Amino acid sequence: MPLSRAFDGTALDRSTITVVPYDEELADRIRELVSAEARLTETKMFGGLAFLVGGNMAVAASGQGGILVRVDPAESETLVATTNARPMEMRGRQMRGWLRVDPADVRTKRQLARWVELGTTYARSLPPKR
Repeated sequence: MPLSRAFDGTALDRSTITVVPYDEELADRIRELVSAEARLTETKMFGGLAFLVGGNMAVAASGQGGILVRVDPAESETLVATTNARPMEMRGRQMRGWLRVDPADVRTKRQLARWVELGTTYARSLPPKR
């Protein structure tokens, strides 16, 4: 396997980099729940498969396992305090309005549907992106 270069110019051996694909079965379950959503698109982002409403991310099957859900930032703390969700971290910073939910907490259709509804409701509330 050829070597790539890191930002500092040193060689990277890609055979040592582990990439975990998102759970395709979970993505299919999400797809089933959002299939009737107007202005729905899918795109790969954040290492997973994201479902966008009007260009705004609602929910994603995460490459880290489980789901990533976009919610109203004003509800983030309450959801973290009252559920098993945790804030998404990017570069060591917690992102308000972005929550991670573990696979164990979206096993049933009812569990998953709750989070998908929260994500799609918030995405619908945002102005569509062009």
